[in-house]
Amino acid sequence: MAGYLTRFAPSPTGPLHLGHAYSALTAFGRAQAQGGTFLLRIEDIDRSRCRPEWEAQIYDDLHWLGLSWPEPVMRQSDRLPAYAAALDRLAALGLLYPCRCTRADIRAALSAPQEGAMGPDGPVYPGTCRHRPMTEAGPQDAIRLDMAKAMALSGSISFCEYGPLRAGLHSISLRQMVETIGDVVLARRDMGTSYHLSVTVDDAAQGVTEVVRGIDLFEATAIHVLLQRLLNNSTPTYWHHDLIRDDQGKRLAKRDDARAIVLYRKEGATPAGIRAMVGL
Repeated sequence: MAGYLTRFAPSPTGPLHLGHAYSALTAFGRAQAQGGTFLLRIEDIDRSRCRPEWEAQIYDDLHWLGLSWPEPVMRQSDRLPAYAAALDRLAALGLLYPCRCTRADIRAALSAPQEGAMGPDGPVYPGTCRHRPMTEAGPQDAIRLDMAKAMALSGSISFCEYGPLRAGLHSISLRQMVETIGDVVLARRDMGTSYHLSVTVDDAAQGVTEVVRGIDLFEATAIHVLLQRLLNNSTPTYWHHDLIRDDQGKRLAKRDDARAIVLYRKEGATPAGIRAMVGL
């Protein structure tokens, strides 16, 4: 595929584990097979949890696995003006509002039996602050997307999935977005952006043509496609892969240090051995 470009975008909040190795190797292999480009991007917007030593370990582990990428590497902490510009554009469309609700407030508001549907980010927000204008926004507010208004402006959305688990054309209606996702946070009060906003803006800026990532992010794809449309960006194709799990069937997380690549390396593992462990 001419012009194929994908990325691996870890957060430097702990050591890379076998699940990261599988995702990075899958993306790198897809790029090689298509004669395209593999990018590394560092998602370090959560400055309270990110550490320079973990970022250095990411580079070291990926190079050890045999991966390479163009320099310089995009780091989200350098991109805050781009995220602010995207928020300004969405605010100008009348799609944003400030939210002062805490998690406890949201749990209390969702205590009614008919409430409490779960979305990609947890419980679907009940809209408590939806009446607030952006002129009231202050440092203690998160910024949410008014999903009903956003979908009314965008219309139904769709994306092409080429991964082995959910391959096909997926279309999402206004009702689905409102009822199963709701008014997602686009800027957290402690960082001025969010995963959903940053990943959408960065994929567009880098010209990503296919997003390769775990199936745990499949449901979030609708949010990203909607933001792409609202910001007049093109929609890439998607390849969501299965997750590497522990012996109890739970997906690996950063806290699973026992499966960290650096520890396998210290125990004498080889890159080929890591590939075999993850089934590649």
